[in-house]
Amino acid sequence: MTPTDSDHAMRALDEALALVNPAPAGSGGGGPAGSGGSGGGRHRAAAWPQARDAAARAGSGVRPRTRRVPLADALGEVLAAPLDALTDLPSFDTSAMDGWAVAGPGPWTVRADGGVLAGSGRPEPLADGEAVRIATGARIPADTTAVLRSEHSRESGGQLYADRPVTTGQDIRPRGQECRSGDLLLPPGSLVTPAVLGLAAAAGYDELATRPRPRVEVLVLGDELLTEGLPHDGLIRDALGPMLGPWLERLGAEVTGTRRIGDDDAGAEALLEAVTGSEADVVLTTGGTASGPVDHVHPVLRRAGAELLVDGVAVRPGHPMLLARLGGPADGRHVVGLPGNPLAAVSGLLTLADPLLRALAGRRRRPRYGAPVQGDVPGHPYDTRLVPVRLTDEHAVPLRYNGPAMLRGIAAADALAVVPPHGARSGQELEILDLPWVSGGCFT
Repeated sequence: MTPTDSDHAMRALDEALALVNPAPAGSGGGGPAGSGGSGGGRHRAAAWPQARDAAARAGSGVRPRTRRVPLADALGEVLAAPLDALTDLPSFDTSAMDGWAVAGPGPWTVRADGGVLAGSGRPEPLADGEAVRIATGARIPADTTAVLRSEHSRESGGQLYADRPVTTGQDIRPRGQECRSGDLLLPPGSLVTPAVLGLAAAAGYDELATRPRPRVEVLVLGDELLTEGLPHDGLIRDALGPMLGPWLERLGAEVTGTRRIGDDDAGAEALLEAVTGSEADVVLTTGGTASGPVDHVHPVLRRAGAELLVDGVAVRPGHPMLLARLGGPADGRHVVGLPGNPLAAVSGLLTLADPLLRALAGRRRRPRYGAPVQGDVPGHPYDTRLVPVRLTDEHAVPLRYNGPAMLRGIAAADALAVVPPHGARSGQELEILDLPWVSGGCFT
């Protein structure tokens, strides 16, 4: 794809900014990612991979909550204990097909009764040379040699004939074929999917021990935000409030609420009260993470005694995102600060919130994979770029509208491509971050 004029303009702006602060983003000294080094207190952003690793470590260190819930309430949570087989599966020999249970070599004499149905009691044993009708899932009569499928047989004058050779045990599901009582079916940390619910029910479970979804409270900061109608008089519509809750739920969180807080001094006090008083596992803020006159997040976190784990990330868009912890590592709560620009906020969600929430829920990190990019993609001199892309059978195709304040590109995207510093050439394989509704995010 040929770079657009807007791509060139953005690259020129980034290069100009890099000249103002030419130190490459990277290590934050010996402390937490992005905590700053010895350069006279000058802030250095964490490299993008290091920031994601820091978020995952922060979530992994928290003491997990567990509970027992009915099967119907376990969907989308994570197993807190092994799922062991409570019985053999199947628990008795069953027929794999509709047809005939036969004993010995044919032809067979058809037993004059109603046959054996699924769910019926123990059937009468078969005599040698005898056959009885049987349904799929029905208990196999004692002394049965095989099940003969209906379509492979013919009946004439009370006798049953096979149209093809019959082998001992064919189309019989033996007891314990899938598992024996006590076998490990799934380890702790497995996501409870619809298939897991079915397996648990088949194995005899009525409830499961799970780790509940992490609870997240969303705080949308800003005086310029409208909740309805057209933008006017310097006011803009709040795009993040409607977007973040559903997005977080797709990432596996339980969103406890979304609140809007102003930028004035009263808003700063309200933010402090919200951050320190929230019962959520994670407080997620939007805006106010930079160093402007009404950017209150950093001062509020200092007043709250929070520990900054990530303070800025070398990624575009989304550079001024942050991750902080309130309390000790094992039982503390976390604050994820997202930039206020919509696409920059999306970058923060996938950089910090996603790995943090997965770790808090006890889920494995997302598998990494790449795809070749179609067309050259410009890059920042030092920072990673996250670019919305559509995925085809062969390529990741960059989308045009990828500015920090734009949602048009991400709304049409399947994923974000991770573009290294200095950009990527056409055909170069880039890491791909699937969007949760495309990759099949957590069940809700």
